Amino acid sequence: MISPYWSSDDRWAARGLLLGVVLLTLGMVYLTVLLNQWNNAFYSALQDKNMAAFRGQLFRVTWLITIFIFLAVYQVYLNQMLEIRWRRWLTDRYLRAWLSDGAYYRMQLQASETDNPDQRIAEDVQLLASHTLGLFTGGLRATVTLVTFVAILWGLSGSLIVPVGEFSIRLPGYMVWVAVLYAILGTWVTDWLGRPLVRLNFDRQRYEADFRFSLVRFRENTEGVALYRGEADEFRGFRERFEDVVRNWWGIMLRQKRMTYFTSGYGLGAWIVPSIVAAPRYFRGELGLGGLMQTSQAFQQVQDALSFFVQSYKEIAAWCAVVERLAGFERTLDGVRHQGTGGFRRVEGRATHLSVAGVDLDRPDGHHLMANINFSLRRGDTVLLSGASGLGKSTLVRAIAGIWPFGRGEIRAARDARILFLPQRPYLPIGKLRDVVSYPMPASGVADETLREVLEAVGLNQLAGRLDEDTHWALQLSPGEQQRIAFARALVQKPEWLFLDEATSALDEATEARLYRLVRERLAETTVFSVGHRATLRRFHTRRLMAQPAGTGLASIVEVPAATDVGSEMIHP
Repeated sequence: MISPYWSSDDRWAARGLLLGVVLLTLGMVYLTVLLNQWNNAFYSALQDKNMAAFRGQLFRVTWLITIFIFLAVYQVYLNQMLEIRWRRWLTDRYLRAWLSDGAYYRMQLQASETDNPDQRIAEDVQLLASHTLGLFTGGLRATVTLVTFVAILWGLSGSLIVPVGEFSIRLPGYMVWVAVLYAILGTWVTDWLGRPLVRLNFDRQRYEADFRFSLVRFRENTEGVALYRGEADEFRGFRERFEDVVRNWWGIMLRQKRMTYFTSGYGLGAWIVPSIVAAPRYFRGELGLGGLMQTSQAFQQVQDALSFFVQSYKEIAAWCAVVERLAGFERTLDGVRHQGTGGFRRVEGRATHLSVAGVDLDRPDGHHLMANINFSLRRGDTVLLSGASGLGKSTLVRAIAGIWPFGRGEIRAARDARILFLPQRPYLPIGKLRDVVSYPMPASGVADETLREVLEAVGLNQLAGRLDEDTHWALQLSPGEQQRIAFARALVQKPEWLFLDEATSALDEATEARLYRLVRERLAETTVFSVGHRATLRRFHTRRLMAQPAGTGLASIVEVPAATDVGSEMIHP
């Protein structure tokens, strides 16, 4: 999860920035050593009442602090620069994996461990980069500080004589051993108190995302809620989701309260313990005031380095939760990717034919939906698939599109065939109208005159002059207007194969007839495959397929003769 970035195309910039962060961190540790030495000189000057030395040390510490501040500022600056570059690369990687081969669609069809993939990409990726760099930098500083100050503390602390019965044990560098034992005790207690925080932080991200998603979903369906007068029910739903957030937050609060009791005392103890341990040598005259202060400060540096785990436990717990969430996201993506198109075989066919042979369709739960579907489409055909609701007609269209993995059989089509699918609820991205009409083609490749003309042709004259208007068009346009936008896309893109899944369900019959005539006039060589229930659709198709339940409980598709009473209104390819 972490290593791919450091061997990516951005690796040299990333390694350079990381090297800069490391060097600045080492520089800050070196200045800490100099400040430790300054403690001895400064307090010795106070003890000796040496005014000249006192002033000299004040001048020296001013420069040391100035340089330290400069290094600290640029360490943070380069660290943030590396973080945003890493986040950009990770976001691009996860977005590509999520959007490739319809993975985003198949993930929501299957019960999986991945909830709110949008939140994992938008938030967890940022937390992974920031926590990883923060823990790396902190761990590096702690390691270098430990190595440096252990040597200093060992030399300053001298030896401790421990009487054991008739014998005495001489313990060299005894303050180092005190610091080690103190840190081991603190680490064990912190881990014991804080281990549940990993799960609590994991759940916190999920509950927050669920609550935020429910608000976004409500905002995108305000009309339906308003018509149903469903405000009270929505409020109850919001409250229930937010109660999950509150309960989780209380769990985090209580766990962190216990940890704060301990870590606060632990930190204060680290401040006073070295003075107590070193005091006997000071009172015996073996240490001056400057040596005592230097020893105390060196002990604190060693103890801080050894206590990195204690001090960073909350961040480590959050990092573990983020890693677990992203790991689950990657496992789901890998599972979807390995699943591919399920049992369907997509075979290269002729440019003038598209065929479905021996196709069985299943539901995501494994229950069978349709069995033994066989039919062939030729260039210029107009075919209507009708039948009762719930038999699997739209699922068949999804299988032909390659986004439905549950089933088996063969779908034969040219690899480079230009196919366009118009669902019952068209997708309208937020943006300029020109981008909405040309979607998914870039609007820059379509002339404004063409866009205005197709809008007028589908009966949206009032929108022809609003191509540069940027808004949430799905909320601005009625369902019928949105379906007209979808037909405008077909006229712009001129596909070879056009699949219409209840694409005129929100339109009146006159508008429906107008749009179908428009398609046949302008896209005469395009194969049109429609799924619909209305009898009025029959006159616009030369072939009819019927989905009907079989005796086994599964649906099948049979071809029925075209109506004989449509007369002159039958539109031939």
